[in-house]
Amino acid sequence: MLLLIFSVAINIISSYLVGISTNQTRKKWCAILGVTINLITLAFFKYSGLIAITFFNSADTLFDFLNTIPLPIGISFFTFQGISLVVDTYRDELTTEEKNKFPKYGLNVALFISFFPQLIAGPIVKAHDFIPQIKTKTRKDIHWEDVIKYLILGYFLKSFVADNLKDYTYWIAYPFFETKSSITLIFMLFGYSMQIFSDFAGYSLIAIGIAGLFGYQLKQNFNFPYIAQSFSDFWKRWHISLSSFLKEYLYFPLGGNRKGKVRTYINLLLTMILGGLWHGAAWSYAVWGLFHGILLATERLLQDLVHIRNNHILKTVKFSVVFIMVSIGWLLFKLPEFSDAVKYIYSIIHNTELNPDYSNITYIIIYSTPIIVYHISYLLRSTNSYNKVKKYSYLAYGFMLFLILTNSGTSQEFIYFQF
Repeated sequence: MLLLIFSVAINIISSYLVGISTNQTRKKWCAILGVTINLITLAFFKYSGLIAITFFNSADTLFDFLNTIPLPIGISFFTFQGISLVVDTYRDELTTEEKNKFPKYGLNVALFISFFPQLIAGPIVKAHDFIPQIKTKTRKDIHWEDVIKYLILGYFLKSFVADNLKDYTYWIAYPFFETKSSITLIFMLFGYSMQIFSDFAGYSLIAIGIAGLFGYQLKQNFNFPYIAQSFSDFWKRWHISLSSFLKEYLYFPLGGNRKGKVRTYINLLLTMILGGLWHGAAWSYAVWGLFHGILLATERLLQDLVHIRNNHILKTVKFSVVFIMVSIGWLLFKLPEFSDAVKYIYSIIHNTELNPDYSNITYIIIYSTPIIVYHISYLLRSTNSYNKVKKYSYLAYGFMLFLILTNSGTSQEFIYFQF
């Protein structure tokens, strides 16, 4: 709580000074100072352990100090929101209140940064999207049907899908996976892809639904990411609030694609590496970011060199390649030790003679089926059959509510709480 109060206070002061400054130089330095304090706070609490392991000997007193600093709840999210506030004010995308309205401005900023539905694990909310919504609310501002749907779907994805799948993807841990057959390992990796989507998308939908109960509209954080036919399209659909934040506040300021092809590739790699490190204080997350950066850069290079007309076969191939590579990348989330992820791939290749665990595979298929149906329904959204069935969607939500009440898995914290 003290850290959250500190973050709120720093961002109120720095953004207010940026907003009222008439001198451009002073305005710029106030913004730089505000962003820097946010980043130093994040680095100290989140990356002190990584710094200790990388640069200090375990016998050093400083090593023990840095390695025991706890990770505060939600710091990755409310720090980014503070940065958004300062930068948006600097860009004149927000209108700062007059001096005699400072208390009101401070309360608005406090509400923006500490708004509890998405405080712990997102979606990351930008100041220019949220602060204009702060006003007196009435029950008429609540879109009840949408709120109920968000909450049911969110709890269904988390409680029924993710919390059940975790019992069958548990074996993606060293050395347990070395005893599993190649087919079982492939299905477990597939199941983990479904699990991490359900877990995080479920949280985001619950957060959007609860915010809706207070009359605030948060933007969607997921848009059917597993139908993506390119890696750039995947990042437009997965954790949209983070990818759009990185694009708006890091990739574009670095120059984006406006400074030549080589610089574009460098900017892509740097943005994705930093995005990977944002997820966790371990070099495996940087490798995960680099992995996606290389995929994005390679894809852009191929698009510049080869122009092929799309057809159904090519679309299927592209979708399959994207899903397989993204799923391989998730190994670095499940197995933070990079060497363990390599061993998992090795086991897939070499454990061909072991007998498949058909029980495990069956349950993974059962609990993954709703996610497959969910994505297929999106692909069929423009067909006449879909429009005929859509009017009976309340039956689907009723069935999901029934499954939440009768067949939820054992409770486990959200995966993204660790970030």
